[in-house]
Amino acid sequence: MDTVKKRGEIISADQRLLVSQRYKRITRAVNSEFWNSDSETTHSLYVGSYGRGTAIDTSDIDMLVELPRREYERYDILKGNGQSRLLQALKNAILKTYPRSDIHGDGQVVVINFTDGIRFEILPAFRQEDWLGNWNGKYDYPDSNMGGNWLTTDPKIEQQAMRERNAASNGLLFDTCKHMREIRDNHFSSYHLPGIVIDSFVYHYIADWHWTREWEQRSDYPTGTYEKRLYNSCPIWNFNLTAPGSEMPVETSGYIDVLRKVLKYMSEE
Repeated sequence: MDTVKKRGEIISADQRLLVSQRYKRITRAVNSEFWNSDSETTHSLYVGSYGRGTAIDTSDIDMLVELPRREYERYDILKGNGQSRLLQALKNAILKTYPRSDIHGDGQVVVINFTDGIRFEILPAFRQEDWLGNWNGKYDYPDSNMGGNWLTTDPKIEQQAMRERNAASNGLLFDTCKHMREIRDNHFSSYHLPGIVIDSFVYHYIADWHWTREWEQRSDYPTGTYEKRLYNSCPIWNFNLTAPGSEMPVETSGYIDVLRKVLKYMSEE
């Protein structure tokens, strides 16, 4: 049985240091262009699997860079896909720091493919504010597909929700999400299964399962096998799935089949 195992952090300290160094350089490039600042830490945030704590490698690093709200207003009024032009402006800012790197816009992000296999996807975003200028925690970000539009994300509350449920499960949440990624990558690599689908599914269906704590007995667990319970909880057809904490809809269409394959592989004896 390919059961979930305790593994904790599986990305090496050296790799994390390299990611951090590049993250800071990108942040500084963006701040220099849009904020007239040389800060390497402000106006940026790890997002995606790396930000949620469920990544198993550094092949895809997602980061959000916050831009001044005036830039949103500037590109929002442009005719002819202002969202695409915003991505181009962000690309040009980063090129000043990485002039020889493979950098291009891709739908909602600017992508940097480094020669060592690490890939950064940088999402430009703007704080949503009320008429008093108070931030509600959410961001607007561009989607240059289909003529261009704006979408909304709330990554900080999603990350907080994941951390809290992982703590409640004594680490089982993160371990399960990482284990499912390993199965996906090693056995179903021809399929596409986004990390947000894995994380959101496990977050909502882990129930009160958790790694046994020192003072507990195994009899404290619910009856049945954890991996089989997860597999049996996954609907055969499309179902409504929301992101942790934010409750924003997560697209499941086209991913149910491979999600079930991964869960079945994990649950089979």
